[in-house]
Amino acid sequence: MESKEKNTKEKILEEALKLFAQNGYLGTSMNDIASKLGVTKAALYKHYKNKQEILDSIIQKMNELDIERVKLYEMPEGDLEKVTAEYKETAFVKIKQFTKVQFLHWTEEEFSSCFRKMLTLEQYREPQMAQLYQNYLASGPLTYMEALFSGMLGDEEKARQTALDFYGPIFLLYSIYDGAEDKSHVIKLLEKHMDHFLQEMQIS
Repeated sequence: MESKEKNTKEKILEEALKLFAQNGYLGTSMNDIASKLGVTKAALYKHYKNKQEILDSIIQKMNELDIERVKLYEMPEGDLEKVTAEYKETAFVKIKQFTKVQFLHWTEEEFSSCFRKMLTLEQYREPQMAQLYQNYLASGPLTYMEALFSGMLGDEEKARQTALDFYGPIFLLYSIYDGAEDKSHVIKLLEKHMDHFLQEMQIS
């Protein structure tokens, strides 16, 4: 019985997030979600008491997915000082592998891709969404990269510029991916960028 309940809750999250990605969080009502699921509003309220609770559960799921990926690819986690210390010996190859996984996560996995689109739509309309957008897609990844490069280079100022040089084009590629007919070409561009970057780092 518990498993059925869990599946229903998951289904609600998935369908609600698709609507949020299409019409925005603010532009979607509990009525819209119930209608998309083919259930009554009362049935929906049995699982989630309001839209904010649905959003909170979506964020919790995103965080769980993040932790899984970090552990799977043995990336350092925790505060930035710990990340920096753990990365002193790390090869760029590991960053490259993890970055590609992150890119595919945000573009090709439906749940995460819808989450990214919702944040992109809502970042100018809702302060909570603006903060989430920064944490997941803009300043958050940049700060993490900066900590990694700081561990590798041992120079904070150089690490900041290196992180910008590395992540800037990747951030741009999300938009290019969304508008591209040939998505695989964008993945090739991502790989080329990272290979070029690795060569530059080895030269300098």
